[in-house]
Amino acid sequence: MARQHRPHALRGRPAAPRRPALPVIWPQHDLLRGPGEHRRAAGHVEQLTWRWSGPLDTERFTAAWQSVVDRESVLRAALVLGPKPRLIVHDRARAEVAHHRADTAGFERLLERDRRRGFDLRRPSPLRVTLVDLAGERAGCGPQPVTRVVLTFPHALLDAWSVHLLLEEFCRAYLAGGTLPGGERRPDLRDWVGWLQRQDLAPARDFWIRAVPGDPVTVVPARPGPRTRQRGHGRVEVRLSPAEAARLHRWAALRSVPESSALQTAWALLLYRAAGHQETAAVGFGVTVSGRGIALDCAERLPGPMRNCLPMVVRLDPRQPLGLLLEALRDRALDMAAYEWVSTALVHHWTGRTAGGAAGGELMQSAVSVESTPRPRTDTRTELAGAGVGLEPERAAGAGPGGLPLALLVHRGADGSLTCTVVHDRSLVSDGDAHLLADHCARLLRHLPHTGELATTADVLDVLAGQELPRIAPRRRRPARTPAGPPAGDPPADGPVTGGPATGPPP
Repeated sequence: MARQHRPHALRGRPAAPRRPALPVIWPQHDLLRGPGEHRRAAGHVEQLTWRWSGPLDTERFTAAWQSVVDRESVLRAALVLGPKPRLIVHDRARAEVAHHRADTAGFERLLERDRRRGFDLRRPSPLRVTLVDLAGERAGCGPQPVTRVVLTFPHALLDAWSVHLLLEEFCRAYLAGGTLPGGERRPDLRDWVGWLQRQDLAPARDFWIRAVPGDPVTVVPARPGPRTRQRGHGRVEVRLSPAEAARLHRWAALRSVPESSALQTAWALLLYRAAGHQETAAVGFGVTVSGRGIALDCAERLPGPMRNCLPMVVRLDPRQPLGLLLEALRDRALDMAAYEWVSTALVHHWTGRTAGGAAGGELMQSAVSVESTPRPRTDTRTELAGAGVGLEPERAAGAGPGGLPLALLVHRGADGSLTCTVVHDRSLVSDGDAHLLADHCARLLRHLPHTGELATTADVLDVLAGQELPRIAPRRRRPARTPAGPPAGDPPADGPVTGGPATGPPP
C-alpha cells in the first residue's frame, strides 16, 4: 500500500487555536477591490511625525510600544482573504520599531520609501514606528540630540485620531519603565464592529434619499485636462497667518457658523467656478468626521478605522447672499452627525448613484478634512516634562481621505495660524495645478472676512476673476457593483455595510 503523506504544515504540530473572526468593514473592502491591493495600499497610508527632545532609552522605547501592541486589539489585527474576507485579532504581534541615524538617509526620502512600502494587511501590527536622529540638532543647550518619531499606518485599520491615542498610551508605558499598566483594552475594535452590526439602516437611508438631489452634482474643483507624467501623491501648502486665521474665525462666529463651514464654503465655490455654472447648481465633496460621536461607551478613546468621509451636497445660487450658503453647510453637517457611521458607498447605492461610474453619478471626488484629534491629557505631558522629555507634533503626510484624487487638509498651528494643504494624485493633477488650486482657496479664505451681509456668492467669486482654472484628468472608471445584502437597507448577512470612506461598493 502506498504510504500516505500528511501535509508538512501539519506534521507534529498541534492545530492552531481558532480565533473569532470579524466581518470586514468598508475601508478594508475598498483596499481589496483589486489584485494585490492588500499588499500595496501605499495610496492609503498616512504618516504622523513628532519631535522628541531630551533623553531617549531605545530599549525602553521599543518595550513600551510592544506593551501597547499587547493591549490594543487593533494592533494585532490582520485580514484573512478569500471570497468572504474576515478580520482576525491575533493573540500576539510584534511591534515594528526602526532607528535611523541622521546621516544614513535623507529624511524626505526615508518618509517616501516608508510610504511606498505600504502594508501587507494579512499580517498583524498595522503600525510602523521609526526613530530618526536629526544631524547637528540638540535639545536646548543640553547634550541630548533631537529625534523625530514617525508613525506610519494604513487607513484600513487606523486613523489619525487613533494614532494620537496610541501615542498617549505609549507615553504612559514609557514613563512606567516600558510596561503599560492594566490588561487588554475593552471596549475595543470587536465591540465597535458589533455596534455597527446592530444599527438600523432605515432612518439613515431615508435621510440620505432626502438629502441628495436627483440632478447631476459637480464634484471636481478643476476643469478637465490630460493625464500628467507624474506619479505618487503631492502636497501643496498655503498658510493663513495668525491674524488672517483669527479674522476668518471671528467672521464665521459672527454668522453663527463654525470655522469648518467657512472652509467648506471656499471649496464649494471652487467647485461651482470650475464647472462654469451661471445658474443654480449642486456641488458635492467629502467632509471627514471622527466617527466617534456614536452611542458606544468610550468611543472617543477607542483606536480603530472610525474616521469617515461623507458626501456633502449643497446647492449654490449665485444671486443669493453668501450667508445662506454658510447656513446650508452648517445645517447639513449637523443633520449628518447622526449618521456619521454610514459609508459613502452605501449612500451612493441608496440614492441610485454610481461611485466611480458614469460622469455625474458620484457625489464626491474631493474632500475637505479639518484636523480632529483627541485632547491630550495634561498629566502625561507634565510627567514627560518632569523626565526631561519634550514631545511635540510636527507634520502629517500621505494620501487624502478615502484615496480621493484631491483633498484639502486643514490644521491649526500652535501660533494660531491655519495651514491648508492640497493633497493630490499626481497622475491626475500636476504639481502646478495643485499650486493654482491652493492659491485660489487661500484667496477666498482671506477675502471672506471682508464681505458684507449682502454679498452674494457671485460677488465673492469675483475675487478670482481672470485667474486660470486648474486642470484634472479623468479617473479610470471601475465597473459598477452593488453592495452585498438586500437593497431595502437591512444589514447584509455577510457583515455590516458601514465604516469609513469607500469609493465604491465592496465585491
